[in-house]
Amino acid sequence: MNDKQWTSLLGLANRARKIISGEELSIKEIRSGKAKLILLSKDASQNTMKKITDKCNSYHIPLKMVENRHLLGQAIGKEARVVVAVLDDGFAKKLEQLLD
Repeated sequence: MNDKQWTSLLGLANRARKIISGEELSIKEIRSGKAKLILLSKDASQNTMKKITDKCNSYHIPLKMVENRHLLGQAIGKEARVVVAVLDDGFAKKLEQLLD
């Protein structure tokens, strides 16, 4: 996985206002069906990991793991972030390819 490529694309999605970050807001987007892809950091707490994974499974939303919360936050120009929901099909598909 090329960190530079997916972080740049996530930054672009952020500037296009096609992402939401944070656990509760991401869960709200999953429930509403707007989330197309969830990015979860590998250093998330067990509780958060279980909650997000279960929601993604029950709503059939793809889930990708990223190295750590600092890399995820840095990609969108914010502090450390554990969960990011991508709200656009195009960005979601490309990010999935880059993270495979």
